[in-house]
Amino acid sequence: MSVSPIAALLGGGSIRKLSGNLALSSKMTIVTIMTKSSRKAQTLRSHDWSIAEAKAKLSEVIERARLSGPQTITRNGRRAVVVVAAEEWERKTKRRGHLAEFFAASPLRRSGLNVTRRKDAPRKVDL
Repeated sequence: MSVSPIAALLGGGSIRKLSGNLALSSKMTIVTIMTKSSRKAQTLRSHDWSIAEAKAKLSEVIERARLSGPQTITRNGRRAVVVVAAEEWERKTKRRGHLAEFFAASPLRRSGLNVTRRKDAPRKVDL
């Protein structure tokens, strides 16, 4: 793992060295960006995979889906499927009750809303 500082001068100011310290003009801003990089972090980024790549590296696709999120597999350059971790799939597809409970908990239940169906004649259909 390496840490590399990058300093950038913004605003067109100047830096003067005074007795070992840096003196900054009032119109200048120094931005320091610290970046950390490790081989594992670079390897586990989200990625689009072609079908051939995904077949060849299925274990890696699964590991990345578990550790860094959904992985997209493409066919002819278009998204075909997404591989997600089992825990995420279960969380997103978990059923929260049934339809009767949903309607029973609706705020419209006691609103006094009166819904009636129109009793028109059936429409004519040519067969």
